[in-house]
Amino acid sequence: MALISTVSPEKAEGIIKEGYDMFLERVGIIPKPLEMMSASPALFGLQLKRIEYFSQHPTLSFALLAHIRYLVAHNLGYGFCMDLNRHILKKQGLEDEDIRTIEVDPSKSLLEEKENAMLAFVVRAVKAPGVGFAEDIQGLKEMGWEERDMVDALAQGVSMIDHAVMMEVFQMDQHCLVG
Repeated sequence: MALISTVSPEKAEGIIKEGYDMFLERVGIIPKPLEMMSASPALFGLQLKRIEYFSQHPTLSFALLAHIRYLVAHNLGYGFCMDLNRHILKKQGLEDEDIRTIEVDPSKSLLEEKENAMLAFVVRAVKAPGVGFAEDIQGLKEMGWEERDMVDALAQGVSMIDHAVMMEVFQMDQHCLVG
């Protein structure tokens, strides 16, 4: 049982209802980390703004962002975010076998070469942030990525960590789907 009280979909109102409705409409589910954030309506609103920013990102595709979130969650063993992003990847047409393949070798994703390079950078950076990345960053720049793209992509990857820690501390259900 969770150590904090969250807002259920049935009792949601205001910004929380708007966020829940948006997820139900766009994805068909409400992610558990989003439900956790309902305990702090102001932080919930900021999370929605962040989600909206990434959903309209000018250069990072929805597919790339879903791959980043899934693989980071997978590599860190965060099942609740793996569930949601596996669901999103399947809605994009990936099969279970495709997902198992990228878990072992992210470079075998069905993304374009440029996006594969960004995916590899983020996954490697989250796994071993202390390793040197000068060559990776230069290579991404040579492929046409801007520095802000790298910062945004890495921010998307590391966002899996903050929610995972909070979910564990507050003993939230370890499955990403509600509603």
